[in-house]
Amino acid sequence: MDARNSRKSDQRTRLIHYTLPGGWQVLAGRTDADNDRLSLEIARPDDWWFHVRGMPGSHVLLQARAGEHPDRATLKRAAAIAAYHSKARTAGLVAVSCTRARFVTKPRGAKPGTVEIRKEEILKVRPEQPEPTAGDNTDSVSLAPAADREELP
Repeated sequence: MDARNSRKSDQRTRLIHYTLPGGWQVLAGRTDADNDRLSLEIARPDDWWFHVRGMPGSHVLLQARAGEHPDRATLKRAAAIAAYHSKARTAGLVAVSCTRARFVTKPRGAKPGTVEIRKEEILKVRPEQPEPTAGDNTDSVSLAPAADREELP
């Protein structure tokens, strides 16, 4: 095996990580392959999934917390991140699909990054990248699949 092949096989999914007010964690994919891994492997069924409607963009995940439901402002902040990480970044109001990750599926034979969603709610938001939180940055992070993640306290 040459260096080129070993480098390719060692690549991990690189995601953008945000911490919203209240400590809510948001992840965004950078590439189609990242989007697939985020939506289909990392996401837990109760996580909230976002994507701008009708144009290319990152899949965005608001990680659910046991026994807690994010308020409307938190859902809209996550939707604004999805709008920001899309071709609609410079638009005014943007329609963003929101659903639970359990309702996101990949059609058989579909290209990377292509999914089908059910039970969506449409949120209209202005694209916005949140300010980094103290001690946090928005650099890429590597995550284990949902089955390997520990439950947050």
